[in-house]
Amino acid sequence: MGIAPEDEVIVVGGGVAGLTTAVLLAESGRRVRVWAREPAERTTSAVAGGLWWPYRIEPEPLAGAWALESLDVYEGLAERPVETGVRLVDGVHQGARLDELGAWAGRVPGLRAVAGGLAARLPVIDMPVHLAWLRRRLVRAGGTVELREVTDLAAVPAPVVVNCAGLGARSLVPDPVVRPVRGQLVVVENPGVTDWFTAVDHSSATSTYLIPQPDRLLLGGTAEEDDWSLEPDPDTAAAIVARCAAVRPEVAGARVLAHRVGLRPAREAVRLERQPLPDGRALVHNYGHGGAGVTVAWGCARQTTSLTFPPT
Repeated sequence: MGIAPEDEVIVVGGGVAGLTTAVLLAESGRRVRVWAREPAERTTSAVAGGLWWPYRIEPEPLAGAWALESLDVYEGLAERPVETGVRLVDGVHQGARLDELGAWAGRVPGLRAVAGGLAARLPVIDMPVHLAWLRRRLVRAGGTVELREVTDLAAVPAPVVVNCAGLGARSLVPDPVVRPVRGQLVVVENPGVTDWFTAVDHSSATSTYLIPQPDRLLLGGTAEEDDWSLEPDPDTAAAIVARCAAVRPEVAGARVLAHRVGLRPAREAVRLERQPLPDGRALVHNYGHGGAGVTVAWGCARQTTSLTFPPT
């Protein structure tokens, strides 16, 4: 395979990080191809609850800045919710405290202390709808998405290769520091829940959250480190429903529509950097977003775009 023209980029990974990065690169005038192992609707991003909030991502100062950049974008996209999948929804983070969060929290519009936690009106992203919208926006900008298996990043034929492979970076880079944090959730018919709710103990493998989407309610969840299983566990599902029903009793009788499992790509710190290759080409890494891929997607994509074609 020959090397592509100088302005061409191949983005490896078709989840929210890869598609968002590809959109910004294509809209900057670059020729962009996304190589994805599987369709966007089968990625970890599609399983995500979709609530904007920096969760299980480090380092916090950088993550907070990327999250705030993304928040600004999502607030604009929420003006077209049917098209983009983004809505602004009220809710409460039970147990959260402003003095335990980074400086970024003070810049979240409307974030305030309430009895037992923090309340805010935040973006809730319907991930299947949003991923489809990102792909359409990419195509309109001249980009393409191809289903291709990548086994060697250095062999990808482009002057610049952008690695948004998520958990796949563990074997592709290879980077053994990347590891899975398993998340299981239950999808039910919404019995009338209109606000989101979370109660998260970062030292525990379980959490409680309810996230209303337009035609369903997402119940969660788990954060099981180094667990690779993609099979929903019935006992775990029952415990999730029970925890959520303790918050909203009407959930107990809601009809179950689906069970979902996703593996968050956790890392001690997001890897966002440019790596020169021996042949003069460049590899730009954008992975390791933990449980906050959608939360930081636009901020990380902007920095990745700057690293991909730095000012001369």
